[in-house]
Amino acid sequence: MNVNPMNRRTVLAASAAAALALSAAPAAAVPRRGSAPGGGHPQAEALRAALAGLPDGEATSAVVRAGGRDGRWEGSAGVRDVRRPGPALAHGRFRAGSVTKVVTAALVLRLAADGAIDLGRPVKHYLPDLLTPAFEPVSVRQLLNHTSGIQPGDVGFGESWEERYAHRFDTLDPREVVASGVAKGPEFRPGARQHYLNVNYTILAMLVEEVTGRSYEEGAARYVLGPAGMRHTSFPGGDPRLRGPHNRGYQLVGGEHVDVTEWNVADRWAAGDMISTVDDLERLMTALFRARVVPRKQLSEMFTVPPGIPGASRTAGMQRFMVGGVEAWGKTGARPGYNSAFVATRDLSRTVVYSVTGTDAHAQGERVGLRFGFPALLRPEPVPSATA
Repeated sequence: MNVNPMNRRTVLAASAAAALALSAAPAAAVPRRGSAPGGGHPQAEALRAALAGLPDGEATSAVVRAGGRDGRWEGSAGVRDVRRPGPALAHGRFRAGSVTKVVTAALVLRLAADGAIDLGRPVKHYLPDLLTPAFEPVSVRQLLNHTSGIQPGDVGFGESWEERYAHRFDTLDPREVVASGVAKGPEFRPGARQHYLNVNYTILAMLVEEVTGRSYEEGAARYVLGPAGMRHTSFPGGDPRLRGPHNRGYQLVGGEHVDVTEWNVADRWAAGDMISTVDDLERLMTALFRARVVPRKQLSEMFTVPPGIPGASRTAGMQRFMVGGVEAWGKTGARPGYNSAFVATRDLSRTVVYSVTGTDAHAQGERVGLRFGFPALLRPEPVPSATA
């Protein structure tokens, strides 16, 4: 779900409309955990309504958690497998997609706090042979906030759904993707624009490995997953299987659910290869926002949108959202068959984490967010009486 501040009025209107529509829908049972206000609370009603009716044309299952100072709610609905009876797993594993970038950014920032990486230093200092003379100096910080100007690679298995599905078990080297993007030359001068691309985070993983002498996965486990308590998060690499308990993921094609649970996403690597759980994403969000993973000085990079760039909303690993007048921060992710996100206010007074098996993960990303995520952040003001 990519919400551009340039379209803020449209997004706010859509968010408000979604909350009202959900409140009017048939209620689904949402188990409560911890303290929560009584029935009729806007957040609880929005979540019940969002989960009602699953599976449907937009998703086959959903797990949603929302919290704040006045309570916590969690619920799940839908099915684990459309071809076999059984409820969706509330604690299953899923492909987290671009939420992986949060872990990558946190790893880089932690290494910066330790003095191993200088965010303002040109990338060529660490990877001298990566960029061609056509590029002006690109800093590590510009990779983190997507202002590098490095273009996406041309190496791939095709653009159409049919082509990508046919190659779902094949492995594509992320370094080859980077090389093909670099060969095209810069898209713009570093720092002039913001263009959200996976290539920036693939290069960051290469940089991490060069600096530490260890694999990206080892660094992520040591500096981020371990401190955050993420016990069920992994990086499958070229393994197309989703190991451990999970809900099946589907793509809706011609009215039929095509199983896309097994899929090799090695080319996404540090930009989108991660497998996780709702519990672990909640732990990551909480640990990050409370500076338990990254020291506060470096953590500010995750809550700083690069100034002077029209339409910019991305930070180091995350994104700034405006929801009903509420400023929130977080990250969404999408892979075939799966949508996920965590979004929260800076002080964690309003939080939401979700995992949805969306039937067209990329195309429906914003709608999934508006249905299962953003309404949980809203605190509607009382509506004045018509006779007032």
